[in-house]
Amino acid sequence: MQKKILVINTGGTIAMSVDASDGVKPLEDHAVEKILPFLDHHADVTMINHINLPSPHITPAIMNQLRLFIQQELSQHGYDGVVITHGTDTLEETAYFLDLTLPVTVPIVVTGAMRSSNELGADGPVNLISAVRTVADPQSRNKGVLVVFNDEIHAARHVTKTHTSNVATFQSPQYGPIGTISKKSVSYHHAPLVREYYPIASAEANVPLLKAVSGMDPRWLGFLLEQPVDGVVIEAFGLGNLPPAIIPVLQELLDKNVPVVLVSRCFNGQVQDVYAYEGGGRQLKEMGILFSNGLNGQKARLKLMVALQQTRDFQELQQLFEQ
Repeated sequence: MQKKILVINTGGTIAMSVDASDGVKPLEDHAVEKILPFLDHHADVTMINHINLPSPHITPAIMNQLRLFIQQELSQHGYDGVVITHGTDTLEETAYFLDLTLPVTVPIVVTGAMRSSNELGADGPVNLISAVRTVADPQSRNKGVLVVFNDEIHAARHVTKTHTSNVATFQSPQYGPIGTISKKSVSYHHAPLVREYYPIASAEANVPLLKAVSGMDPRWLGFLLEQPVDGVVIEAFGLGNLPPAIIPVLQELLDKNVPVVLVSRCFNGQVQDVYAYEGGGRQLKEMGILFSNGLNGQKARLKLMVALQQTRDFQELQQLFEQ
């Protein structure tokens, strides 16, 4: 008996085409449905056009609406799994947000395309077929939200977009894909050890993301003290070090009970409180800055937005970010 799978279209390059001026633009809402006949061999597929937005238009509030829609559809129709088509620019953020906030064990896969539907070598159809095959495979249960691209399966927590145009753009630095897709089978060789779930009502926290650079002027951060920010994430140098000039501003934020989360601007490794000089990780840790366990900046921002609905206690937040 075929698995009953829901495909939710949200837009992106997979639903776009190149026009006469060589501009890539969204197609009509039913563009992805043209792939539907190729999916029938693998599952009983229902396709719904939820929204049709380029991924830079996606916001955490829209991600949360998608979460609610998925929960509603699973509850009402008992699907065996869900595939979401999405633009690639913010795909990793939507995938990770859903991974943190969906209380489900059925497979959830996010996919898309790097080449529009009428380009030579368009990758959307094969990515969608691979995503449906992944969801239909019994091994895909209880692995959290997955990202399927270019015959690889990645965990939402670790995957990131690494190239502006290459079809192999989605990679998981340090960890690699958790599985692969061949012509005949879906194969897993490892799985995420930690699953996190945070029940939330909304996704409206105001959490800016900043990147550390040499010679950083503290005046660049002055707006943080003037605005009602709920938290801040900063991408630090290396192991977790910052220019000493901006430390007073961060201290003022902490004094106002605004949590500050530290990640590295490197795409491998995680921040640690090793260096003891001014602005070094040890000083930052002693100040009360929260150290994240290997997340990149955009994902740490989403996790802080979600975690703040559970607690605003700094110790409890640090424990959550150590997971």
